[in-house]
Amino acid sequence: MPELPEVETTVNDLNQKVRNRTFVDVWTDFEKMIKKPPGFEKFKRDIQGKTILKVRRRAKNILFDLSQDMVLLVHQKLTGHFLYGRWKFEGGIWRSELKGNLAAPINRFIHLVFFLDNGDQIALSDLRKFAKAELWSAKELEGSKEMRELGCEPMEEEFTFEKFKECLLSRRGKIKQILMDQNAIAGIGNIYSDEILWKAKVHPCSRLDSLDDEQLKAIYKSAKSILASAIKLRGTTVLSNVEEYRGVSGGRGGYQARLKVYRRDGLSCPVCGGKVERLKMNGRSWHFCPKCQKLKGKGCAKSK
Repeated sequence: MPELPEVETTVNDLNQKVRNRTFVDVWTDFEKMIKKPPGFEKFKRDIQGKTILKVRRRAKNILFDLSQDMVLLVHQKLTGHFLYGRWKFEGGIWRSELKGNLAAPINRFIHLVFFLDNGDQIALSDLRKFAKAELWSAKELEGSKEMRELGCEPMEEEFTFEKFKECLLSRRGKIKQILMDQNAIAGIGNIYSDEILWKAKVHPCSRLDSLDDEQLKAIYKSAKSILASAIKLRGTTVLSNVEEYRGVSGGRGGYQARLKVYRRDGLSCPVCGGKVERLKMNGRSWHFCPKCQKLKGKGCAKSK
């Protein structure tokens, strides 16, 4: 699933390309992707003629601020990624009119297309078809439970160490799960929680109430540093037949070359030379170095 750096990269690129453009039409072959308003035809009528004022991110959501106080919310979920270009629908398939990355096989699963007034298109490629699109009034979205319950944004200037600790108040459990809890810290997922905890030398199974201020500060500093670096390198593309993030021009991110533990189980830790291990928790793989990331007390069962 695209995490904060990938979503931020997408938002930054879209802002450069689609601000002040107007939606003239929309197409989908999977109407269940449209969650609000009910019914694709109403969604289509309501978005036509709306101008894009700005694109922004909240947690892992992409928000298009539109004219007439409307907001288009898109969550790309597990395999979704936005593309910008021009396509033709031929033989039941959208084919890119532009050569290069947009024509890569991973970008062919187009299920939602927005047509703009300059002839260009914004397309959502989503192999698994888990992504969602919702059209809200700005006031309604701002007051919605979904937005109100989202946690702190780790890249904002207001995200100080004291704010970080405040966001963790009342949380219980393993630190990796808490970092991935969107109602605590917004935007961090499996990739960056692994990398943040490795850099901070904190075991992912450590319980929050067992960590002292020094360890929390290390996590805080690691989060700020790693997320900023990942944004600068345009996110992480882990090659896969299912999950493969792409930017709006169809190209890969660059942070995968910097990964230290994520999906590196069995390989050497770049600091101590020990073997990176993998745990399976709640259907997800957690990666860490047992030498660099010591655990006090009970641990987690190792996956086979």
